[in-house]
Amino acid sequence: MLEYRISDWDNAYANGVNIPRGDRWPEAWVTPAEAFRSALLSAGRAKLDLAYGERPRNRMDLFLPEGAAKGLVVFVHGGFWLQLDKSFWSHLAAGAVASGYAVAMPSYTLCPEVRIAEIVREVAAAITEAAGLVEGPLILTGHSAGGHLASRMITKTAPLAPHVQKRIRNVVSISGLHDLRPLLSTAMNERLAIDEAEALAESPALLRPMRDARITCWVGGSERPEFLRQNALLANIWTGLGATTAVIVEPDRHHFTINDGLAEAGHALTRTLLSE
Repeated sequence: MLEYRISDWDNAYANGVNIPRGDRWPEAWVTPAEAFRSALLSAGRAKLDLAYGERPRNRMDLFLPEGAAKGLVVFVHGGFWLQLDKSFWSHLAAGAVASGYAVAMPSYTLCPEVRIAEIVREVAAAITEAAGLVEGPLILTGHSAGGHLASRMITKTAPLAPHVQKRIRNVVSISGLHDLRPLLSTAMNERLAIDEAEALAESPALLRPMRDARITCWVGGSERPEFLRQNALLANIWTGLGATTAVIVEPDRHHFTINDGLAEAGHALTRTLLSE
């Protein structure tokens, strides 16, 4: 009989130290992100730092395809709700933009300045603002903490107006954190300040999905066991609550390379994201 118990919760959620040369990220994303923004700005197909709220980080970038957009993809960045912003991820819009979709990438206020519940409301405001700029179906995706925020938008208690939520065709949560309760045992919770009540109210895996919810939970095969578990967890629970779900474990990808497929129109991750 094999028994499994987590004794070091900080290590369970630590990515960089458990990936060979993990210190390359997030710096490795800066140059390709800048190059993509510059190229689309020169082509007149980028609108940068659009305001969706009053706080300094309530800004989003919008990348446009050639011709009329088929719909809108919103990518929500990760960083454990504590770090990073939209500028690190711009190049990941390339696959969807090349496929004819507009892509919005918002930043949001970080913990501990606000609580996670407030970040959820900010992301909903960003999606609502972006949806007013681009017609057609809405498609949501996000990485890590961003996977939490994207999947939270298709729960019954999401702070989205019904007409906006109804436009959501698909969600792909990439290495998403779907149950916040384990994070109460980590040192980073000194800054996140998640308590039991907030974990219960803001964990997608503990909430009911909206009617006709559709989600793919996508994770790298080389990720930490907790991210693999969190990935399978949401799909498992939501299948039992009537959602359309899928679980993908992409081989030879870790927490910092799992997003790379979004930069390619023909990659399975982009095709899954845009599927009808």
